[in-house]
Amino acid sequence: MKITMAHGSGGKSSAQLMSDIFGKYFKNQILDRMEDAAVLEIGASEDAGTPKDAGTPARIACSTDSFVVTPLEFKGGDIGKLCVCGTVNDLLMMGAVPKYLTCGFILEEGLDVELLDRLVASMAAQAAQAGVVIVAGDTKVVEGAGGLYINTTGIGEIPAGRDVSSSNAKAGDAIIVSGNLGDHHACILSHRMEIENEIVSDCAALNDVVDALFEKGIHVHTMRDVTRGGLGTVINEIADSSDVRVELEEEAIPVHEDVRGFADILGLDPLYMGNEGKMIAVVPAEEAEAALAAMQSTEHGADAAIIGSILEGSGAFLRTRLGATRRFDVLYGEGLPRIC
Repeated sequence: MKITMAHGSGGKSSAQLMSDIFGKYFKNQILDRMEDAAVLEIGASEDAGTPKDAGTPARIACSTDSFVVTPLEFKGGDIGKLCVCGTVNDLLMMGAVPKYLTCGFILEEGLDVELLDRLVASMAAQAAQAGVVIVAGDTKVVEGAGGLYINTTGIGEIPAGRDVSSSNAKAGDAIIVSGNLGDHHACILSHRMEIENEIVSDCAALNDVVDALFEKGIHVHTMRDVTRGGLGTVINEIADSSDVRVELEEEAIPVHEDVRGFADILGLDPLYMGNEGKMIAVVPAEEAEAALAAMQSTEHGADAAIIGSILEGSGAFLRTRLGATRRFDVLYGEGLPRIC
């Protein structure tokens, strides 16, 4: 077997690669949870007046990601903004407060220095907006055609009392998505195909949406940002991790009419289109309306919608516009284009 582009899709081929190669050698109880970020207990916390020598561990979230998007600049963002938002969102999905980032740059020979300057400036601006500090980095130059790749690692602190995990979804919970799906995927594909339209990437850090949920006192069980592999893949991962049945309402899933039309023309399914500024929250059904209102009160959650529920059983199912129910799986193959 050889590596194919499908192994980077975030779907079934990616999961198989993780399991067969990396999981085989790196297996441990932290990594095996396969969350958006690892949850670690390090040292002791002085929060709430607890002295360090009391032995109370601090819980932190740690995540790393690499960004290989083409083009480097696009409507609504660029690789500099993207790498900050992507890593910050992974920390947020564990209930953490993002604190620090490191960044590694791989520059291809021929990269325009003025372009690099714009991208780094964008990265710095987004880091400041997301409340994180870039504290370490590395730069390498390789032969190539003027491209750029960025790796970021993020550290965040998980406040006491928060327990957010893909394995925490329970029968009776409701599922809320923070807004329209497929914007980033459609934007990047439009750039690459040189198709003129008004579609803009949703690239954003979701601090405001997550903060609103916890400030409202919502008992959040699970959060996931919907990136590679789309909503369909994320929902299947939650169903597997929590050993539950997930049912989505097709009519309730928000997709902008421009993106829906674009997807229809190209034969794309918004259920598997990638995003870089959308998340789902799984909350108790009795708190769903309060959670929805909290999310809709924010800039990046204004179009939030309740899209489904958690039931006893297993698997992921979609109730279609025609009233039928069909099972859906994770993304299979390559979800073109490379969007992150």
